[in-house]
Amino acid sequence: MARDAWRLKVANVTSWHRSDRSFGRRRRRLTRVARVEEPVAIELRRLRDSIDNMDAALVHLLAERFKITKEVGELKRRHGLPPADPAREAQQIARLRSLASEAKLDPEFAEKFLTFVVAEVVRHHEAALGSTRSAG
Repeated sequence: MARDAWRLKVANVTSWHRSDRSFGRRRRRLTRVARVEEPVAIELRRLRDSIDNMDAALVHLLAERFKITKEVGELKRRHGLPPADPAREAQQIARLRSLASEAKLDPEFAEKFLTFVVAEVVRHHEAALGSTRSAG
């Protein structure tokens, strides 16, 4: 076991060995990883970088979506419309399930994701409506 390499969880290539005096202090920040060939490590880093970019894009897309749904909520509030629209939500779920199937993504997952997002949107709309009622 003395030869087992320990590496920082972040993309640091420095190896730490059990014989290092600093091992005990750093134990919480270190994780044991299997040694991999350099080409595999490079490909893994490339794939993970792509995932990181997609995650960032998803966050920015969700932020844009919530900006628009905030406008929808304001419009509903001004015209006395209810925060939720079950017919619209059902249409969106059917549409997203179809898109997910076409994209080879689990439609059940897509529905759960949309349901989560819509619930958050409705919560924001209800909060906006509630703050207007308490202010008025």
